[in-house]
Amino acid sequence: MLKKEPNNPGGAIRKALRSMHDSVEGAWDPLGMAAPIMHAQIAWLAHPQELAERMATLSSDLWRLQWHSMYRALGQPHPDPVKPNPDDQRFADSWWTDTATWDLSKEWYLAFTHNIQDMLYDTPGLSSKERRRAAFWWRKWLNAVAPTNFFWTNPVAIRKAVESNGQSLINGFRNMLADLQAGDVRMTTPDDFKVGENLATTPGAVIFRNELLEVIHYTPTQPKTHAEPVVIVTPWINKYYILDLVPKKSMIRYLLDQGLEVFITSWKNPDASMRDVSFDAYLERGVHAIVETARKFSGAEKVHAVGYCIGGTALSMYMAWANRRFKPEDVPVADFTLFTTLIDFHKPGDIEVFIDETSVRYIIENMARKGYLEGKEMASSFRLLRSNSLIWHYVVHGWLYGETPPPFDVLYWNMDATRMPYTMHSWYLRELYLHNRLIQADALEVAGERLDLGTITQPLYAVAAEDDHIAPWAQAFKVTNHVSGPKRFVLSSSGHILGIVNPPVKPPKRTYRAGEAHRAGTVDNWQASATTHDGSWWEDWMEWLKPRCGELRDAMPTSKRGFAKLADAPGTYVLER
Repeated sequence: MLKKEPNNPGGAIRKALRSMHDSVEGAWDPLGMAAPIMHAQIAWLAHPQELAERMATLSSDLWRLQWHSMYRALGQPHPDPVKPNPDDQRFADSWWTDTATWDLSKEWYLAFTHNIQDMLYDTPGLSSKERRRAAFWWRKWLNAVAPTNFFWTNPVAIRKAVESNGQSLINGFRNMLADLQAGDVRMTTPDDFKVGENLATTPGAVIFRNELLEVIHYTPTQPKTHAEPVVIVTPWINKYYILDLVPKKSMIRYLLDQGLEVFITSWKNPDASMRDVSFDAYLERGVHAIVETARKFSGAEKVHAVGYCIGGTALSMYMAWANRRFKPEDVPVADFTLFTTLIDFHKPGDIEVFIDETSVRYIIENMARKGYLEGKEMASSFRLLRSNSLIWHYVVHGWLYGETPPPFDVLYWNMDATRMPYTMHSWYLRELYLHNRLIQADALEVAGERLDLGTITQPLYAVAAEDDHIAPWAQAFKVTNHVSGPKRFVLSSSGHILGIVNPPVKPPKRTYRAGEAHRAGTVDNWQASATTHDGSWWEDWMEWLKPRCGELRDAMPTSKRGFAKLADAPGTYVLER
């Protein structure tokens, strides 16, 4: 006899919603855009009481907005019921506040935008990661439909067109065509810069080259240099010269002026022929190659290594590898410095919206067809993380206002993208971002050695940036919980780039906090003991680094070291497109 199902309409609704959820989960959604949005909608339908409460809040906000609209329609002043976020500059022009029509357009847009975002972050029944992903993709759509992005709903664009007798529209159309031809919304004019002429001009020479990298040694600027050199491992997702933009911003020049001998990686821009290059090769033929080249060139037994972003992750893996491969006294790196580096990828910042099985599988399949990941694809993903400031700002100013983007060296570098070889990047995405195996002792084998970050006993100087959305500083701090040696952690103001490209100036533009960190410590513990300073953390770093770099000796040019000069700096690999 069949058992009669109890009358449970709520259970039936949830069962139906679960079926919808599963169908979305199995749908073709290569970048994971549709699924989190649909999941959030389904979750709200499955929680009618919470939905009713949220609708009541929305109704209250809209009622206040109706009063505001009535006052403005009658020509009366009235305070804005919804204000833009402090970093939202889209409505900064006074027309958006002083003129009733445009003020109401702004207020209704902000009211719905803020309520939708708040609802997504408060979605019941979803994990925090799923909420963040849903909020991210909704925010991209809400940003795209902002009234500032369209000519007839942007009073500034209309005003400029009238004042210029339509010339701004002509210029904007030309800018749009140029962007479409370039395949991207340009943030600066490419013709304003040329690497080796007005960027990356610090004198030096390529003294080593293989199929993966060129090693650049820079000409000393002081008559005496410290005996043990500094080796910088740059990220291969961008070109190295972010650390040597122009003389006033160049970290390379600053280090040379401190009496340090400097070597840096300039990675080859991969093509389809490099599809099978593995991460093992990047460690052995890349990081280890520059360390050994610097040791032979300088005659020093040990070097002082620096890694930036993914270059810092690779350097951390190299340190674990070297501590397994060599005896403690034979490890070729005396200490290491990390800039905005993740080794724990549990919460990798805003980029986590692209990190799940479906998205990673789509990226890997795309790479498999070509043999590499196109640099513009990765650059576009990072720009999407800050779409208002890195995409729509340039659409509005370039296409609607007809303005030519001003020269900006950092943005030119940001547009000078590089490719990723298929085998290496597939492994990196799966093992680190997707499965987070670097922090698991002996879970990863690289170049014949099992990696355990706990075996690293060399001193560490780690720098993070307060507003970093690529390597969130609280997550970057976690390196101090995994390595065993003494550690100093520094938090710079600003973001992923300007927090690092941060030369000392007077009066100081930025601040930093610095303090010792401990393996069992937490972010809160460190903040309680760290001290705040005005200025650049570069000066604090020099106080930490220079006493470790050995005695001063007469500087020698490349020609007296027995190394052939293969090319003048900035070399040849950096010029590859």
